[in-house]
Amino acid sequence: MALFLASNFSRVSITLLLYFFLLTLRTSHCIPNLTKANPTATRQLSHDFYSKSCPQLDQLVGSVTAQQFREAPVSGPATIRLFFHDCFVEGCDGSILIKTRAGSKELAERDAQDNKDLAKEAFDSIMKAKEVVESKCPGVVSCADILAVAARDFVHLAGGPYYQVKKGRWDGKISMASRVHLNLPRANSTVDELLKLFASKGLTLNDLVVLSGAHTIGFSHCEHFVTRLYDYRGSSHSDPSIDPRLLKALSMSCPKSGGNSDIVAPFDVTTPFSFDNAYYGNLEARLGLLEADQALGLDPRTKPMVQDLAKDKQKFFQAFAVAMDKMGGIGVKKGRKYGEKRKDCSMHSL
Repeated sequence: MALFLASNFSRVSITLLLYFFLLTLRTSHCIPNLTKANPTATRQLSHDFYSKSCPQLDQLVGSVTAQQFREAPVSGPATIRLFFHDCFVEGCDGSILIKTRAGSKELAERDAQDNKDLAKEAFDSIMKAKEVVESKCPGVVSCADILAVAARDFVHLAGGPYYQVKKGRWDGKISMASRVHLNLPRANSTVDELLKLFASKGLTLNDLVVLSGAHTIGFSHCEHFVTRLYDYRGSSHSDPSIDPRLLKALSMSCPKSGGNSDIVAPFDVTTPFSFDNAYYGNLEARLGLLEADQALGLDPRTKPMVQDLAKDKQKFFQAFAVAMDKMGGIGVKKGRKYGEKRKDCSMHSL
C-alpha cells in the first residue's frame, strides 16, 4: 500500500504502510510573469549580511527548524516547497506568507487554488522562527531571508547538503493570488512547458533537473496524478510510462472518482523520508509519481542528466546547493521603494 492520510500521520505509520509495496518493488524487477534571477540584486546578497545586526540568525532559525522537524516531520518537505512557490511568484520575497485581509477583493498568494494544499506546518515553521528572531534582533531580518534559511535547514535535517545561504532580501509589497497560476509548474507539465517556465525565471535545463530533485522527499494528493492512472491525456487508459506495480498500488487507494481527498502518496517511493538521489533512480525505473517528474526521465534532453545524478549522490548535493542559491536570487527586492521589513510575516507593514 503506497498511500496514506495526509493528516495525523507519523514517520513510523507511513513507513509501515509503504513497506509491502516497497518489498514488491525490490524483490521483482501560457506566458508567465517574467520574474527572473536578478544578477544585480543577487550580488547585493551576502553570506554575512547580518554579521553585525543579527550574527546569531542561523542558530536562532536552526533552533526552531530542528524542533519542528522532530515534532512535525512534514514541516521539512512542506517548507522547501513553500520556498519554491515563493520564489516562482513575484520572486523570493516572502509574499507567499501574506494572509488575505478581511474584506479584500483580491486574495493573497497563499489562498490561490494552486497553493491550497501547502501544509500549515510550513507556515508555522516560519512564523515561529520569525518570533524567535524578532526577540533577539527586532526589526532587522526579513521574512524572505528566514524562509530561505529554514528551507536550507530542512534540506540538511532530512539528510541533504548544508550550504551557506546568501541574505539581504527585503519582503515584497505585493501578494496576489491572480499571479500564481501561470508562474508555477503543473503536475502534468511537459518538458517544453517546464523549460519555458524555468527560462522565464532565469533558470536553465540543468537547474530544472536538479531542483526537481527536491521531490526526493514530500507527498502529493491523488488529484495531482489520478489522471495518469485512468485517463492519461484523454485516452481513457493509464499512462504507459508508469511501472505496472506502481500503477496497481496507486489505483488501490486513488479511485477514478469519489476517493478520500486526504490521501497522499510519496514522491519518492523508495526512501520517502531521506533527502538523497533516489528520486532520479526512480525516474529511471519509471517510478515517478507525477507526470512532470517522469517526463524528465524520458525526454532525451533531460534523461542524460537524470541518469548522471542517479549514479552520484554527492554530485546531486553539490549541484542542488548551487541551484538553490541561484533560485534564491529570483526577483530579489532591495530597499523601501520595492520592499518592506515585516514584523509579522503574514501582514504587510503599515
